[in-house]
Parts: sequence; C-alpha cells; structure tokens
Amino acid sequence: MTTASQPSLGNGAGLLAPHEPAPFEVVPAAIRHPALLVCDHAAARMPAGLGTLGLPPAKLADHIALDIGAAALTEQLVQRLQIPAVRATYSRLVIDCNRRLDDPTAFPEVSDGVEVPGNVRLGHPERQQRAETIYWPYHHAIRDQLAGLEAHAPAPALIAIHSFTPHMNGLSRPWQIGILWDKDPRVPVSLLEGLRQVPGLEVGDNEPYSGKHPADFTVDHHAEAEGLPHVSIEVRQDLICTDEGAEHWANILAEALLPILGDPSLYVHWSG
Repeated sequence: MTTASQPSLGNGAGLLAPHEPAPFEVVPAAIRHPALLVCDHAAARMPAGLGTLGLPPAKLADHIALDIGAAALTEQLVQRLQIPAVRATYSRLVIDCNRRLDDPTAFPEVSDGVEVPGNVRLGHPERQQRAETIYWPYHHAIRDQLAGLEAHAPAPALIAIHSFTPHMNGLSRPWQIGILWDKDPRVPVSLLEGLRQVPGLEVGDNEPYSGKHPADFTVDHHAEAEGLPHVSIEVRQDLICTDEGAEHWANILAEALLPILGDPSLYVHWSG
C-alpha cells in the first residue's frame, strides 16, 4: 500500500505515450479507518493520440467529460477522514470506468445530447486497447488498495464520490446531495440520517440516480459482490466547483461519515 505523502501514479501502456500520466492516481493517507475513497470520473484528460475525440475543447470542461468538483472533494475527504483514495485520471468519454464493458455507455457515442465523434462506430480493437490501458489498471489499483486495507479489517469500506448536474434532460434537480445504495444498508442509512440533521439540506435517497441501477460497476464489482460496506455519494456540481465549495461539503460529509467509519462492527462481510 502507498504510504508516501504525495499521490502515486500507476503505469499505463499501449494507448498512452511514455510521457503521459498514468490511468490512475493513488492519494495516500494515514490509515485512521479501513476504508477507501474512489473517484471514477475525476478528470477530463484525453490521451494525446485521441485528440479531443472530435469534440470542441470547451466540451472537455463540461460535465459530459468529468464529474465537476469530484476530484477536489475526494482530496478534501482524504484529509478529513484520513483514508486513502484512488482517482481515475482520464475522461469518462474515453472509457467510463463506472460501467460494465458491455454497456454501450462505457464508450459513449452520445452524452447528454452531444455526439462524441471519436466514439462513433468504435471497433473492438480500439475498445479493448482503452480497456487494457485505462479501465483495468484503474480497477486493479482499487483492488490492490482494498487488499492492503484487509490488514486492518476483514471487510474494508468503499466510498464512491461523484457529482451531478443541477439540470438534466430539461428537468431541475432539487437535491444538493444524493446517497445511492442497493441492498447493504449499513453505511447509507446512517449517512442519510446524519445528513438530514443538517438544516436546509435537501438529501436524495437514491436520487438523482439509483444505486439499484446496473450502471455503477465500481461499487458493484469491488464492494457489493464482496460483501464490503459501501456507499455512493453524489454532490451537485455547482456546489463543489470551487475550492471553497469542496471544503464546505467535505466538512459536512466528514461530520456525517466519521461516526459511521468509527464503528468497528462495520468492517465485516455482509451477506444480506
């Protein structure tokens, strides 16, 4: 497990030139609790060989390319919770690390109404290269970190950090934060209860997305399938798009999460 004070970068091969950043970043921490943060859509970076996938450069700063504010929120939570994180370092438009590879949205041809020319009629060799170069190294890094945390507890917790747009498909989303979960209630139910104590906070229970939907590969693959305690957290992007916003929401989340993570009975395998 990484213990250095600076993020460590994994190796990427094939699609990425030697000078390009690796497909994942590990943000280390002193292990206060046996838990791991993950951020699937932390970056908008494109491999140089893919250009902009045919998109105007401005679109690479849009929510279709990354979860705006999620990387900063994750880093703030590393500091407050004192648990490590793994962040993806390439755009979800190249390959969405939170999708099954047989899901068409893993290589989106259209995202929120915007065509992605570089993904239209993408061949199997190109899909396989992106998976081998970016997708699997990221997921192997998550597995490695969880394996290291097993030295502290038999079932480490996994916390996924995402952000969502205030409006989607013409509909307004009133929630400031959403807690996504499926069967295992251990983290999400207590987290919902804690957040609902915050005055004026509109908290979504499986809103604006549902943890029961199959489009959440990271949690399903690494945590739910293994019986690890877990939760997926969505914060509205306009609230965390600045450093001040990310710090504010990290404080809110840390206050709600620390009592949950501090319970040693949490870290056992759940069978339902």
